[in-house]
Amino acid sequence: MLVIKNLHAEINGKKILKGINLEVKPGEVHAIMGPNGSGKSTLSAILAGKEDFEVTEGDIFYQGNDISELSVEDRAKEGIFLSFQYPVEIPGVSMINFMKTAVNEQRKYKGLKPMSSAEFLKYMREMKDLVELKSDLANRSVNEGFSGGEKKRNEIFQMAMLKPKLAILDETDSGLDIDALRIVANGVNKLKTPENSVIVITHYQRLLDFIIPDVVHVLYEGKIVKTAGKELAYQLEEKGYNWIKEELGE
Repeated sequence: MLVIKNLHAEINGKKILKGINLEVKPGEVHAIMGPNGSGKSTLSAILAGKEDFEVTEGDIFYQGNDISELSVEDRAKEGIFLSFQYPVEIPGVSMINFMKTAVNEQRKYKGLKPMSSAEFLKYMREMKDLVELKSDLANRSVNEGFSGGEKKRNEIFQMAMLKPKLAILDETDSGLDIDALRIVANGVNKLKTPENSVIVITHYQRLLDFIIPDVVHVLYEGKIVKTAGKELAYQLEEKGYNWIKEELGE
């Protein structure tokens, strides 16, 4: 699904990623943990194709293809989805029109016919129920006046509608209470299939009680310095990131 080889990246001359190597197979859930400033959000932004960062070395292969020259839009159409840490509001743009445009653009890219209004509304109702999204949220402008939890639930709804091959959740648990966290995690779990993959980026172990990762990586100072199973998340919760420094002899 995704293969990253020796990825280096910087912004304004400051090195952020210093040789990332990562392989995510279809059907797998990978968690990337690490302290603030370690490069987690930079990695997610680069995978999504954001141009704020300069890739200075390395390769990114998605479904066997080098995607370094693909735009943000084309990566999205190819099935890469990024859930933002801080989702933005789009006043005046209804969720229905926003999602209908996004879904039909994706279908057009794949050579499929656009959904009719009736087909789309039926599909939207099914996905809304699947991820437990309140009806009134789907009928409002995109994220306008939403609470933090509502914005995150709305993003999982968008993910359900678009059915990405690779979903990258950048600190989706940030600011969520336990009920909102459960709803968001349940939505992610319901959307898992043997054909798609998820990368969960988080500071904390609590999200991983709901979304069970196959592999946990620790990103520290721009490099993945430790990889193990879910037990690694519990070790980090218990010992903190200073434990990683000690493991590295710093």
